[in-house]
Amino acid sequence: QVQLAESGGGLVQSGGSLRLSCTASGSRFRFQTMAWYRQAPGKERELVALITNDHITKYADSVKDRFTISRLNAQNMVFLQMNSLKPEDTADYYCNAKGSQIINVEGATYDYDYWGQGTQVTVSS
Repeated sequence: QVQLAESGGGLVQSGGSLRLSCTASGSRFRFQTMAWYRQAPGKERELVALITNDHITKYADSVKDRFTISRLNAQNMVFLQMNSLKPEDTADYYCNAKGSQIINVEGATYDYDYWGQGTQVTVSS
């Protein structure tokens, strides 16, 4: 059973920094894409950043040049370095792992989409 566990959230003042970490357990293969999403109170969950196993990255416009996503492929870990935090970054942050894995010689695939429980980030003004 695959589990994702986030850590590193907390309370920080505007302009400060936090580093989120996500550790996966129970997986026997490397995740194709790992990502961070966030959900603020009363809003829909949105993509913050993603990184492929080739280290191709994509960021939401609102966090470009402030946040950096990185990963350790062998350990299926993903990180989010958040700098110059703003009150509007306040949200619950979720780790996600998504992809498709070939599971036998016939080419059958297993599509997966795993989520962590989230870690809270609060930025005070």
